[in-house]
Amino acid sequence: MWFDSWSDIVRILAVGSAAYLALVVLLRVSGKRTLAKLNAFDWVVSVALGSTLATVLLSSDVSWSEGAVALVLLAALQFVVAWTTTRLPGGRSVITAQPTLLLQDGNAIPAALGRQRITMSELRQAIRASGSGDLSSVAAVVLETDGSMSVISTQQAGNRSALEGVAGVADQER
Repeated sequence: MWFDSWSDIVRILAVGSAAYLALVVLLRVSGKRTLAKLNAFDWVVSVALGSTLATVLLSSDVSWSEGAVALVLLAALQFVVAWTTTRLPGGRSVITAQPTLLLQDGNAIPAALGRQRITMSELRQAIRASGSGDLSSVAAVVLETDGSMSVISTQQAGNRSALEGVAGVADQER
């Protein structure tokens, strides 16, 4: 249980170093998107990359070359999805959630909060974190596709063109 053999330790050191190097090179080649703020799909890919690396490190049944191919496959699939979401109409809506308006002109939108499972306490926390202490000074709070909340003050709202494509904006303007 505490120690099996030196050959297992040497294998982990050698294969682990090579797999780690391959993953670092792969992440550099695949671009910033792979390490960007995570939407649900990016998170799944990141977990899968970590799981694959751990399997290559710890399982003698998986060779370094098999692990490297698995890592490349995951990065290639992530690239295909990223390409699809940026170049095909409607591709993004299939992969990522649409941003949702949670508060407009100082008034929370209870239905949106309920659908997104966000409490008023969490909404207030995001507003405080933005530096605002008054709900009436907030033009909008948007739950973004990566799960973060964007807070737009009334002073920064301008013509609100940044809210285009946010779920709930059209409903609130009617």
